[in-house]
Amino acid sequence: MGRIEEILNRLEGLYPEADTMLAHESAFELLVAVILSAQATDESVNRVTPDLFRAFPTIEAFQEAPLAEIEKRIRSIGLYRNKARHIKATADMIVTRFGGKVPGDQDDLESLPGVGRKTANVVLSVWFKQPRIAVDTHVARVAKRLRLAEWEDSPLVVERKLMKVLPRESWSATHHRMILFGRYRCTARSPDCDACVLKEFCRYPDIRP
Repeated sequence: MGRIEEILNRLEGLYPEADTMLAHESAFELLVAVILSAQATDESVNRVTPDLFRAFPTIEAFQEAPLAEIEKRIRSIGLYRNKARHIKATADMIVTRFGGKVPGDQDDLESLPGVGRKTANVVLSVWFKQPRIAVDTHVARVAKRLRLAEWEDSPLVVERKLMKVLPRESWSATHHRMILFGRYRCTARSPDCDACVLKEFCRYPDIRP
């Protein structure tokens, strides 16, 4: 069995049912949750979204809502003012430009306020079931430690390298597994190396954490 296949098999063994932890019931709710999750934990996002989505149950409701009302409901989330502004502007663009439906196209998603490549990839992967690798800090760290990318690589370069070496059909699941592995085991500080099933493939603490 090759190195890449072994890494994938062991990650699957750890997280066989890996998926997003962000609570959502529609493409727009997922999009909002991912926007809110930047520099915030999934748990903190899931605490505010139930009330947020009850207050504004449709895209049009977000479009028409006073900005202060959106801010009030996400105040506990970091950068809440910027995120509230992006969410409202995104709702407006979806209604006026995309007929009230979240687009399932990479370029269209990235044209929305506050939506970068990582956010677009999450939505395309989770909701639209398109093979994608969304590179956040956890995915980047794990990829670099496992020698699937270099320390100096940008998130886009990491994404392209992972897409090149991983089977396309495994992209979405592996992205979720790498997030969980990086969040709970291969942490930035004090990773659990002694109990790690991937330590033979890892270069930590070589050069950088």
